[in-house]
Amino acid sequence: MLRSFTFPANLNFNNMPERICFTPCIARELLISCAELVFRADFVAAHRLISILSSNCSPYGDSNERLIYQFTKALMIRIARRYSAGVGFHRLPVPGVEHSEDEIQSSYLCLNQVTPFIRFSHLTANQAILEATEGQKMIHIIDFDIMHGVQWPPMMQALAERHPSPTLRITGTGGDIEILRRTGDRLSKFAHSLGLKFHFNPILLPAGEDPISAISSTRQDETVAVNFNHYLRRLHNSDDHLQHFLRRIKSMGPTIITVAEREPIFRHSGPFNFIQTFTHYSAVFDSLEATLPPHSRERLAVEQIWYGREITEEIVAAVAAPAGGERFRSWDSIMGMSGLRNVAVSKFAVSQAKLLLRLHYPSEGYQLHVVNHDKFLCLSWGKHQLFTVSSWR
Repeated sequence: MLRSFTFPANLNFNNMPERICFTPCIARELLISCAELVFRADFVAAHRLISILSSNCSPYGDSNERLIYQFTKALMIRIARRYSAGVGFHRLPVPGVEHSEDEIQSSYLCLNQVTPFIRFSHLTANQAILEATEGQKMIHIIDFDIMHGVQWPPMMQALAERHPSPTLRITGTGGDIEILRRTGDRLSKFAHSLGLKFHFNPILLPAGEDPISAISSTRQDETVAVNFNHYLRRLHNSDDHLQHFLRRIKSMGPTIITVAEREPIFRHSGPFNFIQTFTHYSAVFDSLEATLPPHSRERLAVEQIWYGREITEEIVAAVAAPAGGERFRSWDSIMGMSGLRNVAVSKFAVSQAKLLLRLHYPSEGYQLHVVNHDKFLCLSWGKHQLFTVSSWR
């Protein structure tokens, strides 16, 4: 397990050589110490450590080196965006971080192809929704950050096979109206090919906008399902805001709320949260190394574009921990405090997820566990929990 340490106060980082004898342990300790310096606002010392780390890691090395590179870049970008004035950070070039929408979409599709993470979340959430809406005539799914809508074609096919088949309405939120429109067009064409009555309602929700404002009205004759696929974590800056949002969702009377997230969640950032975040992505990068060759185009796209962007967003957006330190909340406690009750994972959902891994991702490293009294279905790499899927009402 990673632990944080602090360099002696009299240590002069300016005298440390650019190239040093790097081991994975040294690299991780330097990275964690650099994060501590950033959160303590000691940007000159942090700048020096970033320079050392940048000289000793590569996006083409082993999984540890690639991960160090992505976190170093994220810290570099955080400093450059917030604290560059007057401290000489212009001497440290910031790697390009802007990617085209086509590149991001391509990396997402690569992630879906080479890892079970997305399919596991979608498959398990879909099964919960199908079970909760059995026999209903009008189904309304509200999907926060629908992206390209790849979750829903299997669901639509399953609904079309019901007799009689229901009417399906999907409300999808997103930050780009053109992507939302293209997603709606694709889903509408697919529904037409199945003979499924379907309506798509796009809602533009720019980054930083209050998601409560995006909640659409529902009709009394509809059975409502709400889907959060790695979305709630983005609302982590305020316990009160997150719980208010979830209570508002509950007041809509949904039959089911599906949540796919990583566990656990820390309500404030700082060195300990940095370690927790690093540990999560370390397991993710280890899984990529174990299942893909070093020069795989798909692996590079997933690591450098998808996860590089995700890591950067987390580090840049993090805020310093207030007095009193970190406060930990599990999703179980967050949902419970918001007045929601858990819906147990069904045995069929577990069997379906196991089949997915066996047929498409046959690595011994991936493990499935039903945890916390059947509340969560957890996907792990080795002993490290990566993602959980749960259902609530």
